[in-house]
Amino acid sequence: MSNQVKSVGVIGLGSMGMGAAKSCINAGLDVFGIDLNSTALEELSLAGAKDVSSNPLDFAKQLDSVLILVVNAKQVNAVLFDSGLAEALNPHTAVMVSATISADDAKQIEAKLQQHQLIMLDAPVSGGAAKAATGDMTIMASGSALAFEMLKPVLDATAAKVYNIGEQIGLGATVKIIHQLLAGVHIAVGAEAMALAARANIPLDLMYDVVTNAAGNSWMFENRMQHVVDGDYSPKSMVDIFVKDLNLVADTAKELQFPLPLSSTALNMFISASNAGFGKEDDSAVIKIFDGIDLPGVSKDQSKK
Repeated sequence: MSNQVKSVGVIGLGSMGMGAAKSCINAGLDVFGIDLNSTALEELSLAGAKDVSSNPLDFAKQLDSVLILVVNAKQVNAVLFDSGLAEALNPHTAVMVSATISADDAKQIEAKLQQHQLIMLDAPVSGGAAKAATGDMTIMASGSALAFEMLKPVLDATAAKVYNIGEQIGLGATVKIIHQLLAGVHIAVGAEAMALAARANIPLDLMYDVVTNAAGNSWMFENRMQHVVDGDYSPKSMVDIFVKDLNLVADTAKELQFPLPLSSTALNMFISASNAGFGKEDDSAVIKIFDGIDLPGVSKDQSKK
C-alpha cells in the first residue's frame, strides 16, 4: 500500500539495533543509521546504509519512519526531543519505540509525538543479538491500525513474530516488562544453579550440557550460562540493564499492588552484582556475587572487584 514506509532511520546501533538495521537493508528498505559510535556507523555504512551520522537531523526529512533501539526512556526522550528530531521530521512520520520502558513513559512519549503530528508504535523487542541479526526478533506492539500498516515493512524485516497487543500505547511496554520478569529470574536462577554446581565441584561444561538436554533448561539458561562456561563476560546485555528492567517490573507490581517474590530476589542479585563492580559486564556476571566458588576465566580478584 502507498502509506507503507520505504525508508527508516535506526537510532541506536548496539547489538540489537545493528542487527535490525542490517535486516532492514536486506529487506530493501532505505536505511539511515544514527549512533554516537563511529565504528558502528562505519559498519552499517559498509553493510549498505544510505547514510549514517551521529546527528539524526542530517537526514530527518528523508525518513518515512524511525526505529528507536536505545536502552531506556531517558535516551528515547533525548534522541527524539532533546535533539530536535521530532520537530524536524515530516508530519505523519511513523516512530517505532522499541526500548524497554514503562507504560507511563510510553504514553508520555506518544503525547509529545502527537504535538508534532507523528504516529507512534509502542513496540518492545526480544530475541537478543542473534535473532536481531537474522531478522527473527519477537515484537510485542501496541498502537493504531495505521501505525501497524505503515510500519509493516520494518516489522516484516526485523521480526519472525509480531504480536498486536492492542491499540492503547503502553500495552506493548507492559507485556515486555512482564516478559523481562521471566528473563531476569531465569538468568538469576541459572546463575544460582551453576554456582551450586561449582561449589559441588561439578564441571560447569558438564552441568551446562545436562541442563540444556533436560527439563530444567530455558532459553536464557542456554544462552547466558554458555557465557559462564566460556568465562566470557563481554556484554551482550549488561547487568545494569536488568537492574533497570527488574526495577520496571517492581514499579509495575507496585502500581497493581501485586507481590512478586521471585523477581524481587532476582533484582537484589543484579543490584548486588552492579554494586560489586560488574554492572557493565554481561548480565550472566550476576553469578560473580557467589563466594567460595571457582569460575572459568575468573581470577580471585576479578570475582571480588
